[in-house]
Amino acid sequence: MAKKTTKKATAKKATAKKAAPAKKATAKKATAKKAAPAKKATAKKAAAPKKKTARKPNAAFMKALTPSKELAEIVGATALPRTEVVKKIWVYIKKHNLQDAKNKRNINADDKLKAVFNGKKTVSMFEMTKLVSNHLK
Repeated sequence: MAKKTTKKATAKKATAKKAAPAKKATAKKATAKKAAPAKKATAKKAAAPKKKTARKPNAAFMKALTPSKELAEIVGATALPRTEVVKKIWVYIKKHNLQDAKNKRNINADDKLKAVFNGKKTVSMFEMTKLVSNHLK
């Protein structure tokens, strides 16, 4: 009879050993799932504190260009960067109320601006920069 009890005991131990690793594996999977979002959160925190460097202006934009005679009547005869020329043209447009009332993207040219805009009466603001660049050297 002693043999029968030992077989049962060893059988119970064997099933207990098999069941225990299965529980540990699921526990490892559960901790792995919980650990993954934590890693993502730390990665976001590490990427966030990047220091912004001072932005350097592009040399091509800052290059002084001389305006043509027609453009010089509006912005002046001194050499200016392209960005400053466009700013001065907008000052001129606002001062003389040349922006279209219905469509603010259009500019109604007066006599001075018609010379710059190749004789066009109305020009869009996007087309204006293209036409102005033809008058800069």
